[in-house]
Order: sequence, then structure tokens, then C-alpha cells
Amino acid sequence: MKIFTGSSNQDLAKKIARYLNTRIGDSEMRHFSDGEIWFKYNENIRGCDVFIVQSTQPPAEHLMELLIMLDAAKRSSAKRITAVIPYFGYARQDRKDRPRVAITAKLVADLLATAGADRVLTMDLHAPQIQGFFNVPFDHLFASGIFVDFYKQKKIPDLVVVAPDIGSLKTVRFYAEYLNVPMAVADKRRPTQNVSEIMNVIGDVKDKNILMVDDMVDTGGSLTQAALAVKDMGAKDVYACCTHGVFSGDAVEKINNSPIKEFVTTDTIPLRAGVKSDKIRVLTVSKLIGESIRRIYNEESISSLFINQR
Repeated sequence: MKIFTGSSNQDLAKKIARYLNTRIGDSEMRHFSDGEIWFKYNENIRGCDVFIVQSTQPPAEHLMELLIMLDAAKRSSAKRITAVIPYFGYARQDRKDRPRVAITAKLVADLLATAGADRVLTMDLHAPQIQGFFNVPFDHLFASGIFVDFYKQKKIPDLVVVAPDIGSLKTVRFYAEYLNVPMAVADKRRPTQNVSEIMNVIGDVKDKNILMVDDMVDTGGSLTQAALAVKDMGAKDVYACCTHGVFSGDAVEKINNSPIKEFVTTDTIPLRAGVKSDKIRVLTVSKLIGESIRRIYNEESISSLFINQR
């Protein structure tokens, strides 16, 4: 087994390697003066089972790094190459929902396979049907088990799990079932990209503590507006969690100024430099991803890690 990483999330890669009692492989990445990426494996990987850990959060350079690393591994005669993508970017454009637009999720799937990925391992896709875009084995992990264990230990009384939009209903239903609490949903309208409006909250949230669940938070608009909406309806404390904390623009400022008491995310994406918030807490997914890598390497089933999470 050989584990390598690009520049997108080196701390997570080191934690994964530590869990597997191994080290990050020796590689070298440079840039030409115009920004073009140059990459080289500094150790022999011929006949090896290679795992490349690289999230593809913005900028697009992280995706380009992954493609170049895959191509280099293929040309170095690795036996099997697994792209370990904790955060799969470009997943929001998964269908042609208006004329003359791209389906970038399919484009990225094709690019990964062409570059040399024999297998893909990722976590909490924005749209689960993206798995169907791949013609190579695909393993889809969920962080919901990590969050459920975390909130079970907190033992928050009078809890209601709220979906910030209709798309999160299936995930929220899982949380409600395993935490044995009721659920509600915010009715959201999105007039343009990265802009949302909360129209109504369906469900009883008065005098309840609220847990808002989403797969990713980009600008933070949906979640913070939903938090304001449930507060206006008489909710008590508001908690929130998401797998992928993109936190672009003024998202952290919105969270800090919102009624959200505590915001929990994971390290699939590292927090941007300079991000400071007493409300944000980060849980690691390194054990879950590391165990999945170990089972893939040993040709063992990984379904027990996530089969009950949908």
C-alpha cells in the first residue's frame, strides 16, 4: 500500500496514514513560473496499490493536481490506483436544469477515469446519483454516523432535526431515526446561484432545541436563514452540522452573526487560513476513510461502515 497526497488537505492525509500505521509516500510537486503543475513520485510504485488523497475544493488547481497525480501513477505502472476524494467538487451541477449548461459532475467523473483512476472513494456526495456517472468501482461514505455519535453523547433535550431544504430530507430522516427525535423542514427558494430565501418551516419547532443538518455549506445563506426562521417560530438553541465546510465569501461571518450556538463540520476540507470562530468545531473523518482504505487494500467489504446510513 502506498498513500500520496497533493496540496489540498495534507493534514487529513497525515491522519489517515497515522491510522493505517504507515507514512505519506515521497513525492514532489512544483510549479513553472506561469503556474503549470509538475509532479513526480520519488519512490518506486510499480505493482503497488496506490491511494491518492486529494479533495477538490476550490481553486480548480486541486482538481488538476489530482488528475496529474493519477496520470503519473498510471504511467509508473501502479497495480491499482484509488482516488480518495474526501470532498468531491463540481458536484452541484449534476443535471441539465436549464438550457445550455454543463453537467460538471459527469465531466469530472470522465476526467478521473481517463487520467487513470481504477477506483474512487468519496464522502457525502451533493447528489448521490453522481455514482452512476462512473464506470469504475465507486465507494460512497457518509459522515452521518460520526455526527450521530457526537450528538448522542451531547444528549440535547427536546431536540428536533431540521432540513434546511427539501434536498436534505433523506439525510435528516436518518438523523431523526437514530437520535429518536422528530424532524422538520425549511421550504427554500433559490432565485439565483448562492442566493436562497426561506419561505416557511414545516414542522413543530416551538420551544424545541434545533439541529440543522446539511451535506455542505458554501455561502452559509440557507443554513443561517433557516436558523433565523426557526428562532422566529419560538425555537430555543440552534445547532448545525455539515460534512463539507466550504465557507466561501462571508460565510463564517454569517455563522458568527447567526442564532446558531454551535456549528460542527469535518476536515474533508481544511478551514481557510485566518478563519476564526468560537462557534465552529471540526471533527475528523480520518478513521472512517483510513478504515475504508484498509478494507479496500485487503479486499474486504466496506458496506458495514455505511450501509445503514441511508
